[in-house]
Amino acid sequence: QVQLVESGGGLVQAGGSLRLSCAVSPRIFSIDRMGWYRQAPGKQRELVATITSGGTTNYADSVKGRFTISRDNTKGTAYLQMNSVNTEDTAVYYCNALLGLMNYWGKGTLVTVSS
Repeated sequence: QVQLVESGGGLVQAGGSLRLSCAVSPRIFSIDRMGWYRQAPGKQRELVATITSGGTTNYADSVKGRFTISRDNTKGTAYLQMNSVNTEDTAVYYCNALLGLMNYWGKGTLVTVSS
């Protein structure tokens, strides 16, 4: 059973930074794509960023230039570096892993940005 566990969420002031981590267990070296999604209160879950096994990245327009996704294939871990956060970034952030046709999700980590 593949499990994804997010960490690093919490309370941060507007303009600050936060780094989220996503650990996949058991360790899998052939994850096709990993990504971060978020869901704000009263809104649908939306894409934040994705990264392929080859390192190709994709970002939502709202986070371009502020967030950076990365992954460590040797550890089966993905990261989301969040800089210059604002109150609109407040949401539960979910890690996603695509293995072939299987899509896996973590339980999420809450990020709250205070003004």
